[in-house]
Amino acid sequence: MNLHLKNILLYGLALLTAACTTKVENNNISTAKQPVDYVNPYMGNISHLLVPTFPTIHLPNSLLRVYPERRDFTGDKLSGLPLIITSHRGSSAFNLSPYQGAKNEISPVVHYSYDNEKLTPFSYYVYLDDAEIDVDFGLSHQSAMYEIAFNKDEAAYLVLNSRSGEMNWDGKAVSGYQNLANNTKVYMYMVVEETPLAAFAIQDKAQIEAAKATGRNAAIVLEYPQSTKKLHVRYGISFIDVEQAKKNMDREVEGKDIASLQSAAKDVWNEALGKIAINGGREDDQTVFYTSLYRCFERPVCISEDGRYYSAFDGRVHEDNGRPFYTDDWIWDSYRAHHPLRVLIDPKKEEDIINSFVNMAEQMDHFWMPTFPEITGDSRRMNSNHGVASVIDAYRKGLRGFDLEKAYEACKAGITEKTLAPWSGKPAGELDQFYKDKGYIPALREGEKETIPEVHDFESRQPVAVTLGTSYDEWCLAQIAKELGRTADYDYFMKRSLNYRNLYNEETGFFHPKDKNGKFIEPFDYVFSGGMGARGYYGENNAWIYRWDVQHNVKDLISLMGGNTAFVNNLDDMFNASLGRSKYSFYAQLPDHTGNVGQFSMANEPSLHIPYLYNYAGQSWKTQKRIHSLIGEWFRNDLMGVPGDEDGGGMSAFVVFSQLGFYPVTPGSTEYNIGSPFFENAVVHLGDGNDFKIVAKNFSEGNKYIQSAKLNGKEWNKPFFSHDDIKDGAVLELFMGDKANKSWGKESL
Repeated sequence: MNLHLKNILLYGLALLTAACTTKVENNNISTAKQPVDYVNPYMGNISHLLVPTFPTIHLPNSLLRVYPERRDFTGDKLSGLPLIITSHRGSSAFNLSPYQGAKNEISPVVHYSYDNEKLTPFSYYVYLDDAEIDVDFGLSHQSAMYEIAFNKDEAAYLVLNSRSGEMNWDGKAVSGYQNLANNTKVYMYMVVEETPLAAFAIQDKAQIEAAKATGRNAAIVLEYPQSTKKLHVRYGISFIDVEQAKKNMDREVEGKDIASLQSAAKDVWNEALGKIAINGGREDDQTVFYTSLYRCFERPVCISEDGRYYSAFDGRVHEDNGRPFYTDDWIWDSYRAHHPLRVLIDPKKEEDIINSFVNMAEQMDHFWMPTFPEITGDSRRMNSNHGVASVIDAYRKGLRGFDLEKAYEACKAGITEKTLAPWSGKPAGELDQFYKDKGYIPALREGEKETIPEVHDFESRQPVAVTLGTSYDEWCLAQIAKELGRTADYDYFMKRSLNYRNLYNEETGFFHPKDKNGKFIEPFDYVFSGGMGARGYYGENNAWIYRWDVQHNVKDLISLMGGNTAFVNNLDDMFNASLGRSKYSFYAQLPDHTGNVGQFSMANEPSLHIPYLYNYAGQSWKTQKRIHSLIGEWFRNDLMGVPGDEDGGGMSAFVVFSQLGFYPVTPGSTEYNIGSPFFENAVVHLGDGNDFKIVAKNFSEGNKYIQSAKLNGKEWNKPFFSHDDIKDGAVLELFMGDKANKSWGKESL
């Protein structure tokens, strides 16, 4: 084991093994160890196959995010020091490289050997060992500070690189911008406390005697004497302009030191993570919980700056009118648990986020609800239009801080006027007219050439995934129409919410693609048909996962499958089915379908609700068993402790809910499914002084099965409860045992 890896692992171990004393006084949980102390940002930094998690340093939902500049956790070199990430798991904008040595050997980006890295959600330290430079970092919401200590007796330099844009030196500060996609720029203003001897520019890798550099890797270099031992670097970031970046720096970090920034940031994190208090259970589980909760605060990001924000959705700067503007929210997965979690613990923020969605729709050329809003606009990635689910979920649970009428019109237009073709923002066309007329997206047969211009060359039609996802979206539209008293729309979209039936194959019990003539595609393999990622028919996951993608009408799905017994048997079969090929061949075609238990994939968001479906068929004990085994197997406090693409909160919110002991299977409904808690006590602070408490009686690691339950002192035999049951404060008592009580939870919704 190399020394760098050993030190990181030892630091992670220290996070785990720090002494912890916990007590409960009058049902209020307090710990000597604060919530942020449990967070291990390195959890999941080595991926099972695709994209790992990143150890991101930021404040909750803030514009300024950074992580170490390396390919992944095992990267042997740091490529300079980061200044801002402009998209979740995207590369950094700008770059800061301290350097000692010959002036003629300076590069726009310096690659460092490093050691002794120490990283928390609010701080960063690293030793650049070959360069003999110590680096310490602290940040606020839109500004940050580096303290850089030089240990060699050589001339010192700071290289400030725009990567692609412009950098300027005015004798006091370095400023500039970097070009992003879609005519979006990110701006920087940086001041070094120590005055340099001189400054010069690097342009196209050549040093020039100028105060300005433009183009690729345009950089300004500040030169310091050999006697320099420490530099204090403060900077602000803006998406508006350089002047705003300076204002952000002055407001947040001017006159402050690293220690005070880190201390203030730690307090902010403890306040955010403290919205949920837990007690009891394994310390590893507590670390997994708070690390997952930390990841739920990485996105979306607030880009309001002193009451203004730049919107890439129309290329203009807007007044926010007192409502923070949020973006960088990948709704395809975040609607499932990330948004519902925020409804519980941060409802005002959730209102502002949905209000931001409506603003985006108004700012775009078409009044369409966004599906994948980013700093650079709506990229329209993935399939379906699940922003509608977040709108109705928030409204049904009592949130009123957004215009439901406008939201409905934007959602309706996004589903009926925009094409349903995945990864496309084009208007509806021939494919959409077919769906409107026939109630399903037609599939191409093997070898049949694509003729629809809206269809993405690689992502394909994903006809089953889009049909099922749109059926759910139309159910959500119907629910909003009902709230607005639009009876005709309600009836229309409720009828269309049953379109999933058009692809159900009664002979096999799977959702099966049909061609334009209404014939099932044959021959067909429910594991491997559909090419790369099964995109020819499904989307990233195969038919075994999309078999359960009717979260808005599980009762009807049970009926289609022939009743409770057949439904449960089909669930069991999925968890026991063979991969069908070697792991090498399986993952070569289905790289997103990792975290396997049989054909179930714990690594991709369409799977998240599946373990809870046993509740609907009178087998709640199997949900309790599955949840404990799946989280225990796939979400662990180690470098490979996340099974797939975490996507900045989408999957982590599933862990937070599930470890608490409940989960929202159907966003847009007020019902939660009961699972099995991982902690003896948990308190979810709902705001306004109201708390939802989950108490596990007879708690132990082996006692994962519910024997009986009470909700607010009343005997409770249903594996569900409503948001209305808890919104004003509630206590859910779960009496646990080590063997299943198979009769508990048989009452249906």
